[in-house]
Amino acid sequence: MSSTEACRRVGINIRTGKRWRNGRNASGKHKAAPPARRTVVPSSGPSRYLREADRIHIADRLREKASVRQIAAELGRSPSTISREIRRNGMPLRGDASRWAYRPFAAQARADARRPRPKPGKISRNPRLRTFIQDRLDLRWSPEQICQALRTQFPRRPEMHVVHETVYQALYVQGRGELRRELAQALRTGRARRKPRHQAQQRRTRFRDPMVMISERPAEAEDRAVPGHWEGDLIIGKDGASAIGTLVERSTRYVLLLHLPNGRSTELVRDALVETVQTLPAHLKRSLTWDQGSEMGRHREFTVATDIPVYFCDPASPWQRGSNENTNGLLRQYFPKGTDLSVHSREHLATVATELNGRPRKTLDWETPAERLHKLLAA
Repeated sequence: MSSTEACRRVGINIRTGKRWRNGRNASGKHKAAPPARRTVVPSSGPSRYLREADRIHIADRLREKASVRQIAAELGRSPSTISREIRRNGMPLRGDASRWAYRPFAAQARADARRPRPKPGKISRNPRLRTFIQDRLDLRWSPEQICQALRTQFPRRPEMHVVHETVYQALYVQGRGELRRELAQALRTGRARRKPRHQAQQRRTRFRDPMVMISERPAEAEDRAVPGHWEGDLIIGKDGASAIGTLVERSTRYVLLLHLPNGRSTELVRDALVETVQTLPAHLKRSLTWDQGSEMGRHREFTVATDIPVYFCDPASPWQRGSNENTNGLLRQYFPKGTDLSVHSREHLATVATELNGRPRKTLDWETPAERLHKLLAA
């Protein structure tokens, strides 16, 4: 209702109604008064939040000594939801802190009191915590490193513990003022806002030939037990005008680089892939996994020429080619972003690949990719 109609129904003056609605500060002989509390009317449909009826059911079943998993199954909820509800909204019995009581109406009141937004953030309410985080961001620590350091230095002080998402929220959400906005430049990406991902599933396919998705890739490729399954991608040069192709073998992390001096059209990428994989022995040519970049528009022709099936990752899912993404990061030491990649010769690319394949890797028990591949070829 409008303020006027609500005041008419209650039978009070509209100025009095506004004071009730908005609260008032202390002045003269008038005491301060908080604003009227909004009454939340529960809906009848399914809800992501527990309702009062759910909490009554929890209290009744706890009295009957039912387990958390039994209660969760009866309410159609996750066991962690029920466990968290009891821990958050229960209370110790008066005079005996070792015994815990769950009272449904008190629990509902506590949940309602926590729900209104916005709320003051934990970082803004603790100056020492804010200073600690800002100092580490100035040193270019990642939010996850900062949160781990907080738990290490203040193990028994939960008020000094936050998760890394809290730090990102304090940087990204405008108007909160918890951390200085310019500190976002110290993040790995340098972004001051989140990169939207919600349209990834709405993209149309770029290819004339239908894609075979990664979900159909053989299980032997997933566990890295059998060599010969490769991940591929391009690293892009200045203004998107040049590129270098990268291939990483999943089992050994062995790297091959594609020379693309004349651009990254579908024909050039296809020819470079065919030329490179033809140098491999037959048992190292099992599959290729790529993202949905337009450069793979002739993937069907590549498969016909080499008999290597191509599997495509889901949109915006770089972790499905984790070895390749990690290798591309290492290659940026040799080929920085914003530089012309067409100036590098085929011989220079081979030298870089040899250097990477000669580095010991922790994931290979400190063997090098070249040593691991040699063992496979010898066997």
